[in-house]
Amino acid sequence: MTDVDFRQGSQPVAGPQTTNLADILERVLDKGIVIAGDIKIDLLDIELLTIRLRLFVASVDTAKKAGIDWWESDPALSSRASRSALQVENRQLRERLEALESKVDDTSSLQRTKEKRGT
Repeated sequence: MTDVDFRQGSQPVAGPQTTNLADILERVLDKGIVIAGDIKIDLLDIELLTIRLRLFVASVDTAKKAGIDWWESDPALSSRASRSALQVENRQLRERLEALESKVDDTSSLQRTKEKRGT
């Protein structure tokens, strides 16, 4: 049995530190957390379905430090990426249009030459 000092003026005994939800969330976002798991469904030793789940929860800065920045290149999530994707698509369409126009010009000039020769 332990003795407890109830006299006034004595320092309270330090117990375990309490943390609130905000502290836990800040720590998780700062350090990051990985949740991994596999779900596998077999029927008579025949694999029917396998789902592999990898979840990384962190702040944007922590994810970038870990080398994860896929949202910056996804046009659905980044306006910069969507502008870039549109620019690439426009350039490809212009190149195709120029190729088609030059093909039409070549064909029409060949027909004019044939018409002049009377063939």
